[in-house]
Amino acid sequence: QVQLAESGGGLVQPGGSLRLSCAASGSIFSISAMGWYRQAPGKQRELVARIDSVRRTNYADSVKGRFTISRDNAKNTVNLQMNSLKPEDTAVYYCNADIRDFYMSTKNYWGQGTQVTVSS
Repeated sequence: QVQLAESGGGLVQPGGSLRLSCAASGSIFSISAMGWYRQAPGKQRELVARIDSVRRTNYADSVKGRFTISRDNAKNTVNLQMNSLKPEDTAVYYCNADIRDFYMSTKNYWGQGTQVTVSS
């Protein structure tokens, strides 16, 4: 059984910063890509940032220059540093990862989501 657990969401004022963390646990053999998605009320879930096993990254245009994704392969964690937050960043943020387990089965996993609210 593989699980993703997010932490670090909350309420922040415009211009502020938050750091999201996600830890993968369970029968993990290897993790390829890890990433963060978000879903605002009434909108579709969208990619925020993604990082592969050799730390190549890609970002949504709306967050480039403000958000930074990083990962620790030894700890099976992925982080999202969010700076200069805007009200339009308000959403539920979901961790996502492609994980191969000890049975050599590769699946895509989602965390339960963490709320980020940017408001004065």
